[in-house]
Amino acid sequence: MSKTPRPAGGPEPGFTGQADGRPPGRARLPRDIKVMLVAAFLIALGFGLVAPVLPQFATTFDVGATAAAVIVSIFAFMRLVFAPAGGALIVRLGERPVYVAGLLIVAASTAACAFAQDYWQLLVFRGLGGAGSVMFTVASMALVIRLAPPESRGRVSGAYASAFLIGNVCGPIVGGLLASFGLRVPFLAYAAALVLAALVVQTQLSHVPAASRPEGGAAPAMELREALRDGAYRAALLSSFANGWATFGVRMATVPLFAVAALGAGPESAGWALAVFAAGNAAALTFSGRLADTLGRKPLMVAGLLVTGTATAAIGFTGHLPWFLVASAVAGIGSGLLGPAQQAAIADVIGNERSGGRVLAVFQMTADSGAIIGPVFAGVLADRLGYGWAFGVTGGILIVAAAGWLLARETFRGQSAAKA
Repeated sequence: MSKTPRPAGGPEPGFTGQADGRPPGRARLPRDIKVMLVAAFLIALGFGLVAPVLPQFATTFDVGATAAAVIVSIFAFMRLVFAPAGGALIVRLGERPVYVAGLLIVAASTAACAFAQDYWQLLVFRGLGGAGSVMFTVASMALVIRLAPPESRGRVSGAYASAFLIGNVCGPIVGGLLASFGLRVPFLAYAAALVLAALVVQTQLSHVPAASRPEGGAAPAMELREALRDGAYRAALLSSFANGWATFGVRMATVPLFAVAALGAGPESAGWALAVFAAGNAAALTFSGRLADTLGRKPLMVAGLLVTGTATAAIGFTGHLPWFLVASAVAGIGSGLLGPAQQAAIADVIGNERSGGRVLAVFQMTADSGAIIGPVFAGVLADRLGYGWAFGVTGGILIVAAAGWLLARETFRGQSAAKA
């Protein structure tokens, strides 16, 4: 059955922000957003299948731990390198085609990894996947920004983050079971999940061109220089870098080392730390998106960065496993507070009525840069000065980002945002 076209990124026909008599903060989400949530879950589920077995698979080619780590970092490096191209493609072709193409590129590269015959083949195949990954990551952000009703951007961002989190939690469990059939099997399962996600987006998302706007409502793509003049965007770049450094970098690389080397706990303690971080994150996501849509983006950003920064710094000074886990859980809560507000603030800066491919690409690049630089810098500090310095500096960067948001404008305009 054909659907009646509607303005891309606009609400569904009849959507007023108060569907079925609900208050604005609890309005029904548009169908296209629900499609995006399903795709996000499938992508995160597939990534979770591969993440635990990728380093082990690399070592089957008779390489050491360093070479195995390069297999992991090459993905992030290629994401960083190809982010500008991904943003340019979104401006030229639109979000949905780039999203689907990115998913299929990662699916093909992941399936190729399953058939790699040596280390260098695995490195090339995994690197190509990073190029596709940044395409669908930036495109998905652009789609969510364009499709989310302005008064519900925080809630939509929270729901999107929750879908990823649930997939990331379920993925390693399923991946561990699949790995019993061989380390190549999870790669094929991940490729299948990505193809399924691409089919969901291609067939279920409304086929409305990005350039389609109500008469008189067309607007050119936001230029990077225009975004950089906005203090809120600059603050978002700083918080994105800090969050990438701490949450996606140090948490994954340095926290497990600290648990084993400094606390003398078993390797399972690292898994517990990641689990309680995820639990704290999930708990905060249940309410942080709605708060961002009522209190504003700025209070959630400042609070989230301060909580995450303080808890992260405290990790380096914990001497016992229970306190280490408590600090990890609190850091997860802080991350859950800032995530939806940060994406909603970026959406406020760009708006629903124009594309922001290049603006979003640079935003994503700052997170990837932090995730690459953070673990290396923290590792040097840990080796030379101790883990207290490594986590203290990481926490300090998050607190500096909070100060940046104190100086930035509030982007949320309440009910008037619906008319912006």
